[in-house]
Amino acid sequence: MKAPNMSEPISGAAASAVGLKALGGLAAGSGIAAGLASVVVMSMTHPKDANEWRVALISTVVSSIGGGCALIRYLGIQNWASDTLGLIGLGGIMFATGLPGWALVRAFFLYLDKRKNMDLLEIGQEASKAAKEIV
Repeated sequence: MKAPNMSEPISGAAASAVGLKALGGLAAGSGIAAGLASVVVMSMTHPKDANEWRVALISTVVSSIGGGCALIRYLGIQNWASDTLGLIGLGGIMFATGLPGWALVRAFFLYLDKRKNMDLLEIGQEASKAAKEIV
């Protein structure tokens, strides 16, 4: 009996790279980076309930994709998307920009929760005063 033909590890990696390009390259890399950033954030700061979990996931993914794309455009390195190693580098940037997203959203909602008896105008005035003190 003849042994089945097993693919070599290198050919499997090459097939994965071709598959990544076929899926849209940067779009697929963005999704992977955003997903990994979400897993890291939620592993380090456990959401209290299902609502907080959804907010953590959405805010991390949006900050990863939006912040990553903005930083990539600012740095002018979008041409890295033309090869596989460049895509990995861009994915790393998108991963890193997703990490602070959940922390910022969480801090914002905690700030608003402490001021739930104030109206929007009072919150705005307080924030404006605090910003002037910082500057």
